[in-house]
Amino acid sequence: MKNTVIILFFFVAGLLFGIYAFLPEEMSGDKMTRYVLYLLLFLVGVGVGSNKNTLKLLKSVNLKIFLIPLTVIIGTFLGTTFYSLLDSSLNLRECWAVGAGFGYYSLSSVLIKEIAGGSLGVIALLSNIIREILTLLLTPVIVRIFGRYGPISAGGATSMDTTLPIITKYIGTEYVALSVFSGLVLTLLVPFIVPLILG
Repeated sequence: MKNTVIILFFFVAGLLFGIYAFLPEEMSGDKMTRYVLYLLLFLVGVGVGSNKNTLKLLKSVNLKIFLIPLTVIIGTFLGTTFYSLLDSSLNLRECWAVGAGFGYYSLSSVLIKEIAGGSLGVIALLSNIIREILTLLLTPVIVRIFGRYGPISAGGATSMDTTLPIITKYIGTEYVALSVFSGLVLTLLVPFIVPLILG
């Protein structure tokens, strides 16, 4: 929870800085957002490339392991399709794009802001942060209702990092590799799926 609170703090601080124009104009424009996006993508690459456990995991992949991220993708798109029927303010593609962040709020919100504007970017940020918070808070309940794969699916991309400790606490360390693999696949798909959906 500490990391999530820190993220929310920085988000609120950013809102206040934007509202009251505390930053120079060149730091608050779209150009700066693009540079931050490039930096995020670079850091994801560095993180994946430098983690020897991740590379070992990828070498020992069984095709069945892809079923976990695949079900996360299908479940997310089914859920966002259902939501689009309830909320007329967002169209189906916008709902899919928000869901396609799979909990990876920092990257997906920047991508969506770049393509579809700030309002949808904020919705993506908040909905993906909420996904992480709910996983952190409800993992014990999710395990009881949906079994051991439930929290991995709920965490989405975060199941490889921020929600991994709480997930492994309740489902066991033998599921760490599955959780990391699912989160890794979803993380790598975000920069491809989001622009594809928004065109």
